[in-house]
Amino acid sequence: MTAMSRTAVYPGSFDPVTNGHLDIIKRASKMFDKVIVLVSYNPKKSGGTFPIPERVEFIRRSISDLPNVAVDSYTGLLADYVKIAGASAIVKGLRAVSDFEDEFQQALINRQLAPEVDTVFLVSSLENMYLSSSAVKEICALGGEISNFVPAEIAPDIIKKLSSHK
Repeated sequence: MTAMSRTAVYPGSFDPVTNGHLDIIKRASKMFDKVIVLVSYNPKKSGGTFPIPERVEFIRRSISDLPNVAVDSYTGLLADYVKIAGASAIVKGLRAVSDFEDEFQQALINRQLAPEVDTVFLVSSLENMYLSSSAVKEICALGGEISNFVPAEIAPDIIKKLSSHK
């Protein structure tokens, strides 16, 4: 690590974490000294399929090979968490132009709340542009194969939970 550590926070609901999320995490881990994957409560989404502690555990199991990546959860303002963590950046993944509009607005608000923190946008890899946690849950609940969409370490847990809701 350098004298001044560069820490980034990658926030999201991760309900559940997908290979698209994992791609962003891996790429961010090469850009920053430390990346904190932050499972956060999103008031725009309903309570979620997986409880926050389970989402944290799913991510931990999926990133065990990335020594500079940590996982945490928080229910307050992202700008407050970033200050507490001493981070210099927020990482956000973009799949489409529609993502950009919402993320850009959030970045401007976070810039007002935490002027010392920049937002870094990473564009999804082509193979993950269509991928979302919602799509994974829907495919799984309808009996479809999800192994290409989520980390292998957690696929059985997702299948077990979602197939029990049929």
